[in-house]
Amino acid sequence: MNESLFASAGKRTINIEKDAIAALESRMDAQFEKACEIILNCKGRTIVSGMGKSGHIGNKIAATFASTGTPSFFVHPGEASHGDLGMITREDVVIAISYSGKSTEIMTLIPLLKRMGVPLISMTCDDNSPLAQAADVNLNVYIEQEACPLNLAPTSSTTATLVMGDALAVALLEARGFTANDFAFSHPGGALGRKLLLRIEDVMHKGGEVPRVLENTPVTSALVEMTEKGLGMTTVINDKDELIGVFTDGDLRRSVDNKIDINQATIGQVMNSSPKTVHKGMLAAEALGLMEDKKITALVVEDEHQAIGIIHMHDLLRAGVV
Repeated sequence: MNESLFASAGKRTINIEKDAIAALESRMDAQFEKACEIILNCKGRTIVSGMGKSGHIGNKIAATFASTGTPSFFVHPGEASHGDLGMITREDVVIAISYSGKSTEIMTLIPLLKRMGVPLISMTCDDNSPLAQAADVNLNVYIEQEACPLNLAPTSSTTATLVMGDALAVALLEARGFTANDFAFSHPGGALGRKLLLRIEDVMHKGGEVPRVLENTPVTSALVEMTEKGLGMTTVINDKDELIGVFTDGDLRRSVDNKIDINQATIGQVMNSSPKTVHKGMLAAEALGLMEDKKITALVVEDEHQAIGIIHMHDLLRAGVV
């Protein structure tokens, strides 16, 4: 099989699955809306179940629900018959996935779910299948053909089912008014979570790590403080411990360029008396945006006119905000 035949098979697969997805659009109907209403009104969790490839897709659908505001998890139908059915309560709703609508392991659970009074949503290819007939709502995921040339391996059918699950998740997300901040709380370890949850106070230098010098300190002594603290700057304070300025590596270069004798000058004569400051509750991502906008690498964290911390670009890099 040469390269052109590989590419041809790949393109054919994509086109077949694309057609299967396009056919779903006409099924965004009253049944779909009813399914959304059942899940939205559910006081418990949305339990997803399916065998084989349908189970793999069900796992993904449950994960998508859980991360977008719909509490959900996957229950294997085989294990459900051996004790895991106890994970399902009367407050829950079940989404059962079986393309044929006849999976034995799924059908075994139906009388038990009915006895519990649990709402049942099915995903099948046939509205007249046993599972669809038993369900309160059937979401039809029928496809014309599998992408598999033998028309056997679940390919287009699993793709259509996954997209139907995504359609449910997104419709519910919008109905709940789910926000990016809500998403971040479900993903605290991810890049988005860090950007939307991490605050300056979580990563700033504080206490003895903050470089401080009085305004009458000689520049040479201030340089020692800057070197010891290793942040490329120092805050400048008055005798009331109030922030009145900053002095950075850039200010040092400008002082030299202006022929200022740094061996004689005090820090108060060469400092920047209008430093950019932030408050500790600000998002770290906002601080990053401010640094990029002002082309600076550090910001003073100020509270009631006092320098309580320093946030440096390197801190944001280490925290994964960048």
